[in-house]
Amino acid sequence: VIEQLLEYGVQVMVDSIFREKLRNFDNIDLDSEMIRHFDPKPVPGFGSGKQLLSPSEDDVTNNSNGEDQQHSADLSDADLIVTLGGDGTIMYASHVFSGPVPPILPVAGGSMGFLTPFAREEMLEAILIALGLKEVTADENDGDDDKDSHDNKNGLTISQRANNNMHIEASSFSGYSDREPLAFGNNNKICISMRMRFDCRIFGIDGSLRARYTVLNEVVIDRGSSPYLASLECFCDDVHLTTVQADGIIFATPTGSTAYSMAAGGSVVHPAVTPICPHVLSFRSMVFPDHVVLRCYVPSDARSTACVHFDGKHRTELSRGDSVQIEMSPHPVPTINRVDHSADWLSSLKSNFNFNTRVRQKKISTTSVSD
Repeated sequence: VIEQLLEYGVQVMVDSIFREKLRNFDNIDLDSEMIRHFDPKPVPGFGSGKQLLSPSEDDVTNNSNGEDQQHSADLSDADLIVTLGGDGTIMYASHVFSGPVPPILPVAGGSMGFLTPFAREEMLEAILIALGLKEVTADENDGDDDKDSHDNKNGLTISQRANNNMHIEASSFSGYSDREPLAFGNNNKICISMRMRFDCRIFGIDGSLRARYTVLNEVVIDRGSSPYLASLECFCDDVHLTTVQADGIIFATPTGSTAYSMAAGGSVVHPAVTPICPHVLSFRSMVFPDHVVLRCYVPSDARSTACVHFDGKHRTELSRGDSVQIEMSPHPVPTINRVDHSADWLSSLKSNFNFNTRVRQKKISTTSVSD
């Protein structure tokens, strides 16, 4: 695919690991200016320790004297991210871009792929369509949309809908392959889901900031290796919500509501709080609006410490008095849909989870039974 993209005049950014794999292909010139090298670097203000304040001296040195500096790439230059694998590759891309994120084209390469609607054999055409180098295949019921799709000659037009889905309209681009383009999109437009993320901070008992992470799926606070139940105090906009005595608690985004939260009995909806095996029957999954700030801390009289995980990574122990603050990040993750947000989401529910699947009820026989 990379060789074909280079023929179309598309610059490709690769990291060190992928770059080494490409050395096995004689037909790819790694010294070409069209192949640029990057390595994910810590983002100041995110992470833990010194990284919260500024980049390390090693990073500054590597930036100025690094190998292949003439072909090095700034990730802010990226127009499109292509992930090949399962849902974890999208979460990895989310962690690489703690701030604004370019549109992500998720290509299935794992075992399930709830968030990856594109097949591997469709990857090249999907990339070209997403970059505006090929037209979106028009559906039979497009109507006058064909005319609108050719009004823009200079690139892509983006409009924001009230449902927080972006629509990118592909412009025409002549001079490329005459093969029939991949059919995806809705009404001759490419739909993008703006996936909300959490902006999470860990504060010490003295109020100092210990760590900060962006989260695409969920934040999990549990009892860790302790034999005791986790004891936590939860607040919503500084109003006491509840006292948690359970194995733990899950704070899930809409994207994460179909992951660990759903497995623990949570709702498949917008941001949800789901208890993990609570010690009371009345504690059930709760749904909150995206503008609230949630805070959870370990009380001073807790029997033991707790542990927090961010998308399954960055395990951090919470001592008595430590707290975790969770709010909506100003930078969502845009992922390209095959059709649109609702169609892709419902299709994934049905194909991956056999959502509400049962044998269809048979029709009642109209034959009357004589007395």
